[in-house]
Amino acid sequence: MEAGSAGGVQIAASILDADLANLGNALRRVEQAGADRIHLDVMDGHFVPNFTFGPKMIRALRPRTRLPFDAHLMISNPARYIDEFIRAGCDSITIHVEIDEPVEPTLRLIRRAGRRAGLALRPTTPLAALERYRGLFEIVLVMTVEPGFGGQSFLAGAAAKIGAVHADRRLGDQPLEVQVDGGINELTAADVGALGVDVVVAGSALFRKGRDMAVEMGRIRAAADAGRAR
Repeated sequence: MEAGSAGGVQIAASILDADLANLGNALRRVEQAGADRIHLDVMDGHFVPNFTFGPKMIRALRPRTRLPFDAHLMISNPARYIDEFIRAGCDSITIHVEIDEPVEPTLRLIRRAGRRAGLALRPTTPLAALERYRGLFEIVLVMTVEPGFGGQSFLAGAAAKIGAVHADRRLGDQPLEVQVDGGINELTAADVGALGVDVVVAGSALFRKGRDMAVEMGRIRAAADAGRAR
């Protein structure tokens, strides 16, 4: 089921705050809790000040769940590695519009491989940065924290781009899927739902010790759907 359909707002579970020594178990937990997809935060220590994992880890995890893999590449030179992420089994791949290397060839490569291509925006990057790539991507990822670390506070001002993406019909030849990533919990999910977001990326809110993940996920989903229905 596509995001934004009659099924309501989807949840992409980020495993950034999971036990990295037992990611297979983390995938089982989020699948059983009702996530719609797995969000994979790939960081290189250069584009953002943190390291996570790469395509080899993703390939090892691919057999552990039936859920789609939604990769968010926070790396400076995705063109060098994009074939590896495709072979690893990523169903959608989002790169950052702010990288210094050419963006268009990488978007085209993702699409030629039959995967969904996305562009991500840092909180301070204007929506206009996407204009030159219109028609080359299906996903817009709006960052509501500075990328690099989980557990940051939600930046409400950055979320305003969500409605603007939906309103700007020039950006895609079909309706774009709008994702939001950063500081998502029950309260902020209602706010972004009201702006029309299709997919919320939830991480630290799901992996809090002593909390029932299925309950937390249900609360986030309900809040986002209620906000969207306003």
